[in-house]
Amino acid sequence: VSTAIVIGFALAMSSTAFVLQTLAERGELTTRKGRSSFAILLFQDIAVIPLLALIPLLGGGDEVPAGAGAWLAAGEAIAVIAVIVFGGRYLLRPVFRLIAGSGIKEIFTAAALLVVIGTALGVASVGLSMSLGAFLAGMLLADSEYRHELEADIEPFKGLLLGLFFISVGMSVDLGLILSQPAAIAAMVLGMMLIKAAVLFAVARFSGQDNHSSLGVAATLSQGGEFAFVIFAVAIEGGIMESALASSLVIAVIISMALTPLAMTLEDLLRRSASSGKEDDFDEIEEREHRIIIAGFGRVGQMVARVLAARGIGFTALDISSEQIEVVRRFGNNKAYYGDASRLDLLDAAGAREAHIFVLAIDDIEASVRTAETVKKHFPQLKIFARARNRFHAYRLMDLGVAYIIRETLVSSLELAEHVLAAAGISAWDAKDTVTTFRAHDERTIQRQHAVYHDETQLIQTSREAARELQGIFESDRESQRGGDTRPFSPEDVR
Repeated sequence: VSTAIVIGFALAMSSTAFVLQTLAERGELTTRKGRSSFAILLFQDIAVIPLLALIPLLGGGDEVPAGAGAWLAAGEAIAVIAVIVFGGRYLLRPVFRLIAGSGIKEIFTAAALLVVIGTALGVASVGLSMSLGAFLAGMLLADSEYRHELEADIEPFKGLLLGLFFISVGMSVDLGLILSQPAAIAAMVLGMMLIKAAVLFAVARFSGQDNHSSLGVAATLSQGGEFAFVIFAVAIEGGIMESALASSLVIAVIISMALTPLAMTLEDLLRRSASSGKEDDFDEIEEREHRIIIAGFGRVGQMVARVLAARGIGFTALDISSEQIEVVRRFGNNKAYYGDASRLDLLDAAGAREAHIFVLAIDDIEASVRTAETVKKHFPQLKIFARARNRFHAYRLMDLGVAYIIRETLVSSLELAEHVLAAAGISAWDAKDTVTTFRAHDERTIQRQHAVYHDETQLIQTSREAARELQGIFESDRESQRGGDTRPFSPEDVR
């Protein structure tokens, strides 16, 4: 029974190192699948602490105490962990504050290493795994106010040590065992991955995710994890598991890790084939009489919608993310619909032929440009107010004839700059004057650069000319102030 419990614990873990690296390379960490996978991995990592503490108590070896001795050992283990966690939480901060005061960066690395070794030895003294101690030390260091400094100092070692870890794992593979028991190893790998995938899919569905996200989580986390190696080693040391069985399971875990990119690729293919085999089941839009259509109901679109709703102005909103629409509907917004705003039939259904204003708030640049093309071509009467991610996004929208473009970071950045100027001792009027001048000049510059943005040389030249021109404007303004010219600022001054 103890062996079965340990095997269950070990194989339930997924590989944090493999999964996070793969998700980062595929740009999926911020997707719903990525966030859910990260949350599960984080919970698994935290669960390792009680698991490693429990394994020696499951018995099997002569050194494992029985009866009252077992309870005493458990109490000692809990007491040591509590002392490390709570003592370290309050002792590490003043120690690292003292180290920071010395100004010697190398001491940070040495202190972190000392914390890891000390914690590992502390938990080992009560019969627990040194791996558990290292994990606890990492949690304590992460809770420090100097965590970013520590991360930067140990960053060069992280990849090297992780590489050494997997090299040691690879060297532990018994190729002879694979050749002698190929069917058994294959059954272990397939059984583990299929059972884990089924359980993860059911859990994801139960938590409210759709089939696509649930399948993605199942494929992403179906492999075994690196903590399985640690758990098996502790189990062998405690006499709970035979080394032959552990070797077979280690090989199965390693092969499942290697199959992770393939499983994720297969999940992508299944999702794409399922979506291409049928038309998207977009919402049926019931209200078409609104004068305003909002394309993209993320951060920007929702803010525009809230202002319109506050004034009692009706609108119809479209967003390509069904998850986003589900979220806003939970808050009582029934004017947002699931649909691709770049599709002509969806825009027709949304009442684009009768509308007057089109708010283009789509986050994805390519989708934004496609939507603008469709609207300009088929609904020329619509006045487009567009959100641009950056200058080059604005240039592409200007190519299509979109006149009202607001770069999403411009207004907030200038407002922040105005407050910074005021905090730096500039009068409130001068700060506002400076920001207004800068914005007017920037709008003129972007109009000039739009004509040459395809030519990098000319674009760089116009940028330098604009910087010199802006510097000249501010110098002229300072000269006027020294000469007693206190007339109010006018935007005509920069034209």
